[in-house]
Amino acid sequence: MGFLAKLTHRPAEVGPADAREVFDAGVSPRALVEAVRVAAMFNLIVRVVDALGVEALPEDQADRGAAYVLRRGYEERS
Repeated sequence: MGFLAKLTHRPAEVGPADAREVFDAGVSPRALVEAVRVAAMFNLIVRVVDALGVEALPEDQADRGAAYVLRRGYEERS
């Protein structure tokens, strides 16, 4: 999570040593790539929402969406 926070808040400071630290903690390269993809998508969505002034979902709808993602995951399914 520290890697993703740094990537979000201080992306110019992220480098290979940060990735090595994540790998040394036992995270696989594939898992790190997937985490970066999810973080990037959330960062993109937040910026678009902020720029366009989109209102957040009501709490009950957000909760239903979160429950769905927890059940199904983020991976694209065919």
